[in-house]
Amino acid sequence: MSKKLMITKPIHTEDEYETMLEEIDSIFDAKRGTPEGDRLELLCMLVEAYEDEHYPIPLPDPISAIEYYLETTGTSRAEFSKQIGVRPNRLSELLSKQRELSKEHIRKIHEVTKISAEVLLQAYELAPHKNRVAA
Repeated sequence: MSKKLMITKPIHTEDEYETMLEEIDSIFDAKRGTPEGDRLELLCMLVEAYEDEHYPIPLPDPISAIEYYLETTGTSRAEFSKQIGVRPNRLSELLSKQRELSKEHIRKIHEVTKISAEVLLQAYELAPHKNRVAA
């Protein structure tokens, strides 16, 4: 059995991060509520904090988040347009980035999908189109 790594501080370097990942791997199957399980939980919290700072995952663009919701829930565009109270052609304009989401669209989409407002409020680039309609 390998020597236990002493946990005394946050992770500051890539080497420390790699060492923590190896330690996590070695005790990954530890049972919750045991000393090893507590150790695993603590190591995971340290690694998560390091990753949040050094490897942030950007938020998805609002339209990608909506499309992901539709795909993963099996919700059709027709059904979704009814749920958020827009005509199907308007939803098509929104999802093809021909029209921006309005504040009212964002409110309704958030209410139906629970996609965070932080994601839905992000700026995103509209598709280039000479006949694009303003919101």
